[in-house]
This record gives sequence, C-alpha cells and structure tokens, in this order.
Amino acid sequence: MATPKAQAAYEEFFKVLGGKPVHHTLANHWARVIEMIQAAERIEQLINDPEITSQDVRRIPTAVPSEGMGVVEAPRGTLFHHYKTDARGMITMANMIVATGNNAARIAMSVEKAAKGLIKGGHVTEGLLNKVEMAFRAYDPCLGCATHSLPVTLRSRSASTIATTSSSSSSSRNDRGIGFLACLAETMQSDVGPPLVGEPFFQ
Repeated sequence: MATPKAQAAYEEFFKVLGGKPVHHTLANHWARVIEMIQAAERIEQLINDPEITSQDVRRIPTAVPSEGMGVVEAPRGTLFHHYKTDARGMITMANMIVATGNNAARIAMSVEKAAKGLIKGGHVTEGLLNKVEMAFRAYDPCLGCATHSLPVTLRSRSASTIATTSSSSSSSRNDRGIGFLACLAETMQSDVGPPLVGEPFFQ
C-alpha cells in the first residue's frame, strides 16, 4: 500500500487470514476498509500539497486520438474501458467490461454454495435469505453497470419470471439480489436441478 497506516493494516490482513492469496469472500469488506484507510491518508497528503491550488488543472491534448483502452482496479474489481473517436475527437463508441461482469461466475459459485448449505427442503425464510445474500452482497454487484441496461427481468431455467428490477430509487430489494436468490431457491427445488456454475440468470 502507498501509505503507512494502510500498509500496516494490509500486513495484518494477510497475517490473520493465513497469507496470500486470500480466498475468503467476506474478506472483501476488510480489504475495502484497508483501501479506505489509504484513501483517507492520501486525502490528507493532497490537501497539504502546495500544488493543490495550482492553476494548471487541465492538460490540453496535442493530437486527436482515434482509439484508446484503459484498465483500472476499481472497488468492485477490475474495470476495462475502450473508446473510439471521430476526427473531431468526439466519442463514437464506448464499451466497458466492469467488475460485476468479471465476477459473475464467482458470484454464482458463492451464492450456490451458500444456498446449498442453508436451504433445506425448499424452506426459505427472510432470515435465511439474509444469510445467503451475504455471499451475493460481498461483491457489491451492479447489474446496470454490467449489462448497460435497466430494467432487468430475472428468470428461472423453467423461464418463469421471478422478479423484474426497476431503475427507480424506490424499488424493492429485488433490485439488489433477492430475486436472484429466489430464482436459485426455485431451481434447487425443481426437477431441473441446481443452476450450473456461471449460468446466466439475467435476460
């Protein structure tokens, strides 16, 4: 890590969890705390940097780019972005492969494992769903980011509609995973068997 307190927290993280790599899904939350520590330390450095009030705040391009790609480690995971421009430098194509897309297979694996360990005989309670959702929410998925599309309809493999998301801020918990879990629970009870790892649930 780039700052001292964050580095100390980083070292403690690996010491407690048995070294590298850490495969504990819920350790994502701890890792984000370490990143927050670094961010706080970096903010303090920046606000005390004389250059913070510099008038040189914009780099004027000297050429018109035609295509560019970038990769950044975002809070949810790796973000790839790809752009094309016309002769005026206006963006004509933009595509992003975001962390939720990269994490999709692992999200499915984590939720499947949690659900199989907790759901018995098809009996699903709100409290039990909360426990299963811990595996889902640890990745903080954003389906709108991953698919570039809202709303989303969730379907089981039997093609029955489980839930439909909404782009409204007042929408229900289906927006953030409960429909996914209900879909998983429904398929586990049906005669088609459990979902395949990495199988898409969203259409």
